[in-house]
Amino acid sequence: MSMIETHDVTKSYRSGEGVMEILHGVSLSIPAGQCAFIVGPSGSGKSTLLHLIGAMDQPTKGRVVIDGQDLTKMTEPQKDLFRRDKIGIIFQAFNLVGNLTALENVLVPFLPRGITPELRDRAKAMLTKVGLGHRLTHRPIQMSGGEQQRVAIARALVKNPQVVLADEPTGQLDTRTGEDVFRILRELQRELGTTLVVVTHDRRFIQPQDLVLEIEDGLLKK
Repeated sequence: MSMIETHDVTKSYRSGEGVMEILHGVSLSIPAGQCAFIVGPSGSGKSTLLHLIGAMDQPTKGRVVIDGQDLTKMTEPQKDLFRRDKIGIIFQAFNLVGNLTALENVLVPFLPRGITPELRDRAKAMLTKVGLGHRLTHRPIQMSGGEQQRVAIARALVKNPQVVLADEPTGQLDTRTGEDVFRILRELQRELGTTLVVVTHDRRFIQPQDLVLEIEDGLLKK
């Protein structure tokens, strides 16, 4: 069963007096529970495609379907709720709130609904799983880059999302730290059965069972 589908998706932006086309009719299917990599050179459209899958942007043409739901037919408030409840996002730059502790950063997605004791316990357990049970009260400035990215992973996965999207998640980390972070991400993905989509230019983390989607000049290579 497909968890993620795109159907003839195009994306263009106005640039000065012209139009810049980023994606040119991309169609793909990613099965539920799959670990998929979107790879390609800089400027090929990798991150643009990830943003469309994550309901962070709207395609110029075409359809994006997640778990049978057509994102292109949703209103902005509906997409906000869908993204909040169904999708976890991990950014290259971590995107942690500087004046919040590790535990508070993991709980940020739940603030609009209120933080219950059960949610707090779940966040603590997730931070322990990523090896940060001893850093619950530390703020980002007190943590290394690898620790900050592990907080971001815990934040993305604590809500048991159907889909996790990672945009160059090891791009700001050294080689060994990147390997540790990706090992943790894979372990949690397998444990939770989440569909994981990773944008990267680094193919070291790809394993034989992974789905590899290669984009070049806005086109999906066959």
